[in-house]
Amino acid sequence: MTRFFRCAAVFAVSTVLALSATASSSHEHHHHAHGAASSMMNAGIQGTYMEARTADVFIGQCFRNSEVGLVGDLGLMGWSIEKGSFDGVALDGLSVIAVVRANGTIGDVHTDFYPAKAVLVVDEKANAMQRIALENLARKLGGRLVEDVVAVNVEPIAMGFQNGDVHSRVGTMKAGNLVDLQTRAIQSTDKHCSHEETVYPPMSSGLDHSMPAFTVAHRFAGKGLNTTWSSPYKMSAFVGTFRVSEAGELLVSSNE
Repeated sequence: MTRFFRCAAVFAVSTVLALSATASSSHEHHHHAHGAASSMMNAGIQGTYMEARTADVFIGQCFRNSEVGLVGDLGLMGWSIEKGSFDGVALDGLSVIAVVRANGTIGDVHTDFYPAKAVLVVDEKANAMQRIALENLARKLGGRLVEDVVAVNVEPIAMGFQNGDVHSRVGTMKAGNLVDLQTRAIQSTDKHCSHEETVYPPMSSGLDHSMPAFTVAHRFAGKGLNTTWSSPYKMSAFVGTFRVSEAGELLVSSNE
């Protein structure tokens, strides 16, 4: 009897140890799987964004009505990548710009402002594969505005914000002699009335934060759109940040 109980006790302890090891292995596997899933969810690309169009985006409705259908069909969008990859290609420190000409006031919900044509400007620092990935990123985030690309230019691109702070709204985006966009924060003296509001959304998708800004300079001097323009001194810009997955889908949302 003594031997029987001793064997039973050894068997019970062995069973408990085996079950504990199985549970620990299962927990460890789950932890690694969860970590891998989190890593996949966090994978993607992020950076800062600037845009301007030839119509005010932060304005009173009466002033908006005086512009809609007449201007606002031309615009610039620029993405400066802080870190990440797109189409499996690392794009850290590179930039891309889309210059667009639409069929009407961009963002007007009452008219169809498509079709649109676009000229892309890709960073001269990018290699061949990176240039293709930058083009695809601009097409994805620019949507239908960048559906019909009529020309692609390779230029040195300088894009950034004062002290690296996008919230300063003091931004610069230049591409050779083709593109010049400069912004600052909107001041009370810029306002025409006391009823200003954001009347159009940003042109790009994938933005996790965006703010209207005052346009100090807004110029396109390239070819491909059968027009060039200079449209400064308007409340026609947005600045912000973007954060998208490798598929171009918004990862987080915190618009103010």
